[in-house]
Amino acid sequence: MFKGLEMQPEWRELFRGAVFPAVLALLMAQGLAAQDQPASAPKNPAEESRSTAPAAPTAEAEARAVTNLANPLRIGTGDLVEVSVYNVPELSTKARVSSNGEIYLPLVDYVPVGGLTVDQAQALIQKRLSEGGFVKNPHVSVFVQEYASQGASVLGEVMRPGNYPVLGQQRLFDVISAAGGFTEKAGQSIVVTHRNQMDKPVSVPLARNATDSPEGNIPVFPGDTIVVRKADVVYVVGEVGRPSGFLMDGGHLTVLQAIALAGGTTRTAKLGGAKILRKGPAGISQTPVELKKILQAKAPDLSMQADDILFVPTSATKAAAGRTMDAVFQTASALSIVAVH
Repeated sequence: MFKGLEMQPEWRELFRGAVFPAVLALLMAQGLAAQDQPASAPKNPAEESRSTAPAAPTAEAEARAVTNLANPLRIGTGDLVEVSVYNVPELSTKARVSSNGEIYLPLVDYVPVGGLTVDQAQALIQKRLSEGGFVKNPHVSVFVQEYASQGASVLGEVMRPGNYPVLGQQRLFDVISAAGGFTEKAGQSIVVTHRNQMDKPVSVPLARNATDSPEGNIPVFPGDTIVVRKADVVYVVGEVGRPSGFLMDGGHLTVLQAIALAGGTTRTAKLGGAKILRKGPAGISQTPVELKKILQAKAPDLSMQADDILFVPTSATKAAAGRTMDAVFQTASALSIVAVH
């Protein structure tokens, strides 16, 4: 650049000490400015948007992010774990956690991940790869494909209460179906307690036909507890047309309504001997019911409570009147349940 330029020694030293650094700084500044200048826009705006817009995340990636965010659970025995190392596809692998809480990974051998969160497992594998000199500054991603060790507990009025694995993205009705569905005594509400929100149980209203309430089919995660509430039921036994248990729609049912639902009384019914049997802390209490006067509108109709038994004896013989209260309760428990609409 300065070839052929003759300078006095003192000027040459001055140039080297002051001018040359200034020129060098100027050239560097121009180079950085050139790098900061945006590239010329393509003629087609659509091509520009495609070239500059970040790649949209796949549905699988979004699902994984949501799952890991909503469920900070710990890895357990039997879980299927997917491990990937950025820019080193040869080290990507899937492994199921053994009974002693370990998974086998290439190069680093067995790694104890049982009881760790996803973030903790990632940090441990990164440390093993780095300390072993296998990968410089590794970036490890861990995803639990199946939380086999983390099922959802299904309790209450289902055919087969128990713990059921939640594999993938499952919803409430899927888990209820795995538990055999509802019993005839199932109520109209389900309480779901998420493992990461134990203090905020979710009450889900439910119609007798589950397909009538699709909004109640909420997501279920490993570690959740599902309780199907028992419906409020009253029983009518003895001398009635159809001895049965009846679901209390809205929590209200009177003696006359219960008798009507049971098909009325028979011709041999002893209307003056009817009674309501109710279990309490002190045992079984008996409340006389003037059924004949109630039917004639000469006495007020009585409201019934959940699990009450309305017993109408027979007047033909004294045998039914002498039946023990335990026998009456056993009879009531064997009755079929009829929904009240």
